This record gives sequence, C-alpha cells and structure tokens, in this order.
Amino acid sequence: MTTDSLLKSTLPLPLLRQGKVREVYAVDDDAVLLVTSDRISAFDVVMDEPIPHKGAVLTQLSAFWFRALASITPSHFITTDAAEIVEQCPALAGHENTLIGRAMLARRTTPLAFECVVRGYLSGSAWKEYAASGTLAGEALPAGLVESDRLDPPIFSPATKAETGHDENVTIEHVRNALGDELTETLRSRSLALYLAGREQAAERGIIIADTKFEFGHTADGELILIDEVLTPDSSRFWPADDYESGRGQQSFDKQPLRDYLDGLRRAGAWDATPPPPPLTPETVQITSDRYVDAYRRITGEPLPSGI
Repeated sequence: MTTDSLLKSTLPLPLLRQGKVREVYAVDDDAVLLVTSDRISAFDVVMDEPIPHKGAVLTQLSAFWFRALASITPSHFITTDAAEIVEQCPALAGHENTLIGRAMLARRTTPLAFECVVRGYLSGSAWKEYAASGTLAGEALPAGLVESDRLDPPIFSPATKAETGHDENVTIEHVRNALGDELTETLRSRSLALYLAGREQAAERGIIIADTKFEFGHTADGELILIDEVLTPDSSRFWPADDYESGRGQQSFDKQPLRDYLDGLRRAGAWDATPPPPPLTPETVQITSDRYVDAYRRITGEPLPSGI
C-alpha cells in the first residue's frame, strides 16, 4: 500500500462544500465527486497530521456496503474507479493520484436534514443520557440496563446534523413534524433494515456493529436514496465480538487510540480541547491508521488494495 497521505484535495471542479473529512465537487447537474482526505478530528478539532489510508478505507468500505446493501435501498454510488471517473469527467485527467482509492462519483441529491441513527447497543451519548435519566432523546428505555447492553430490537434514534459541534438526538415525533409521517416511516424502516443486514454480515466476520448512522437524500426526480458513507469506522461503532462484555466500555475499530492520546494530554493540562490541535506522535498516527485498515480487512475479508 502507498504511504502517500492527503490533507486536502484541490481539483479543477467547482467545490460545493468541505467537511471535516471530505471535499464535495460538482461534476454536472446529476453527479458529484466525493474526495475523502486523511484528515481526522477529535473533540470537534481537526488534527494537523493525516492518518495514512484513512480516506481510502472510508471510501472503499462505503463502496463495499453500497454494493452489498443495494437490494434494500438505492444509493448515490456510481463508481470509485479512477479511470471511470476521468472518463466521465475529462477535466480530472492528470489528477489520478488524488482520485485513486479515495474518490467516489455519486448521484447528486438534496440531503435530508437528519441523521438516521440506529442503536443496537447502549453506548456513547445514548449511554450517558440513559445513565443520567433512563431515557434516550427524552423517551424512556427499560430500567436496569448497563453500558454496552444489547438493545433488542434495535432503536431508531434520529439526530440533527451539525456542521460544527455535536449532533443532537431528537425524537421521532420531531422528525415527523419536519418531514411528515410517510417519509419518516420510510427512513425508519430502511435504516433498521440496513442496520440489521449489516450487523448480520459483520457478525460473520467477528465484528459487532454497536450503532451507526445513515443519511438519505432526494434526487432531482424525487427518488429517496442512501448517501454519504455507510457502515464505516467514522459513521459506526465497531467492536471485536471476541472481546465484548456488557457493563463496561468496549474497544473500537476507530479513532480510539487518538482519543486516548488526547485524553492523556487533557488530564495533564497540556491541551484544553480547543484549536489549535496538539502535535500527534508518530506512534499515535500509526496505531490509528492500523485500526482503520484492520477494520476494512476484517469486514471485507480482503486486505486494502495495494496502491491506495
């Protein structure tokens, strides 16, 4: 695998938006190009150092899941093949090094303003709220649950999207008031079906998908399709099944090594969790990169393709 990393792409296309991780470019009225960098954030602060292979893992794993889950819902996925992308967008000729592995040509949509979170285990912000009040987004959950408990059936727990800061859990009623009953029910049923199918497939690979988020958008002709990324370490909580035990936090295949390093700095008074970010040690960068690559290998059963 190449060790080249990318902090930010610069391509000869109109830039629609830049997020914490991706640049989204306009290709034409029907398509966009998503380029996933190797940027990484923690505590809502983007680090200065890239994480090698992170962008490729997020892009290629999303492509894997878009294909695997196509029978449940259509998606915005067209291709991640750099040659096909250049063929459809000749202006990108000569920029193949930026495209290979980390770029996805996708159908253009108007995204919905909610994240469709599905929780199969009680963790993260859901556990914090439950421990404090016995609720999730203000709605009561069964008494007596402990951290990392499995939730049967899984819970559809929508959230608002936040460009900065944290997303906010909201009730289904809040979504109904914004989007209507029919669309809300479609989002709920598709999200649960996607999660259950993904959870079953990941379980065969020894991975627990504790929770995840899906995003949807409407095409110009009104079709509702799955967009953004799907069942990746950035959008999901992956736990190794052989180490799972309820009643405690779990090891995750994501940026946990980075969070642990930064938490150590915070406890030592060396960083206050605001910009600018502290420098990352080479060891922290490498361990975090290894976690992402390992997640790809475990879920797909294949190593990350060489050259990306």
